[in-house]
Amino acid sequence: MQTPASDIVAPARIELFHYKAAIGQPIVTSFGSIPARNALLIRVEDRDGAFGWGEVWANFPPSGAESKLRLLETVILPMLPGRSWSSPAAAWIDLTQRMRRNAIQSGEPGPFASCIAGIEVALSDLAARKAGLPLWKALGRSTKPEPVMAYASNLNPDGAPEYVAMCRERGYRAFKLKVAFDMKSDLANVREITSGLKPGERFMIDANQGWELSTARPAVEAFSAFPLDWIEEPIPANDPPAHWAELAILSRIPLAGGENLIGFPEFDAAINAGYLGVIQPDICKWGGITGCAAVARRAVAAGRRYCPHWLNSGLGLHAAAHVLAAVGGDGLLEHDAMENPLQAVLAQPFPRLIDGRFALTCAPGLGVTPDLPGARSFLVHRSEHRQ
Repeated sequence: MQTPASDIVAPARIELFHYKAAIGQPIVTSFGSIPARNALLIRVEDRDGAFGWGEVWANFPPSGAESKLRLLETVILPMLPGRSWSSPAAAWIDLTQRMRRNAIQSGEPGPFASCIAGIEVALSDLAARKAGLPLWKALGRSTKPEPVMAYASNLNPDGAPEYVAMCRERGYRAFKLKVAFDMKSDLANVREITSGLKPGERFMIDANQGWELSTARPAVEAFSAFPLDWIEEPIPANDPPAHWAELAILSRIPLAGGENLIGFPEFDAAINAGYLGVIQPDICKWGGITGCAAVARRAVAAGRRYCPHWLNSGLGLHAAAHVLAAVGGDGLLEHDAMENPLQAVLAQPFPRLIDGRFALTCAPGLGVTPDLPGARSFLVHRSEHRQ
């Protein structure tokens, strides 16, 4: 996305908001549990009073929002005063380069990448709002996109069939279940759910990197017997490409991944090698709009499916939906279906799913803003930083 040459991106004020909401039942994954919902938002305002909102990936570990908040306040934001860029893309490239040594020295490339991604999303929202364009149009799409198919994500294994039925009642037509707990119960859940799918419904599973290669081999073969759209992250994201390639050969179902990849070389390797049939970068974890739109276009051009990863507030969800709508293809939008008091209130007006689809509007930028008064009871920390 480019801004007019005369319209330089120059932050004058940045605000940080940390929200936290208790939930009745923790979200369970193969790597651990998420006992509460956290959201870390960034509001960037320029010297003309134009503003944009971004979100930093902060749903795990439980203290992730606090650590990234301090990283922003003590390291990243203090080096921004006086800086300006020709576009959000230029800002992302500049910040990534400037923070490169800090990320290496601290051993925290992921937190630095997600903080920079959140800033870039806010700048992209600001630039599109200032130009009077919805973000999907600023990204190059000329016609209003059709509503995108969304899938119910984050479904816990206990009571999984009941969760699917509940999500179906809420308008979902596609579902993703967490696996890699107990193989017997995982298979029983998948068998029951797939046998009850309605015409046109879709189903996929996510192991959250839960298997080693030795256990992933029989697992992907066993799950290949079911009508799945994909098997997500069967093994650790940084396992050797040869391991992923072997599983891709054993599985009759496409493998998915990308939320835990950082950088164009890693994505290019995954796309070009062909072991991932579904590419899933997380816009607020790495790359922002700039990086993930580039990865998405490369993936679609190579014949892969682009299905963005996102699980947190509705602000990041809209960012992912705009990139998916701009890029096209037959991708699905990950839509958090478990208890999340922060999802809708931080992205108003929040759209209701219609026949399983998520619709974007022609409103400028992301098209949504947080309801700050409505979210006041969840606010943990707010700070303002003049540039």
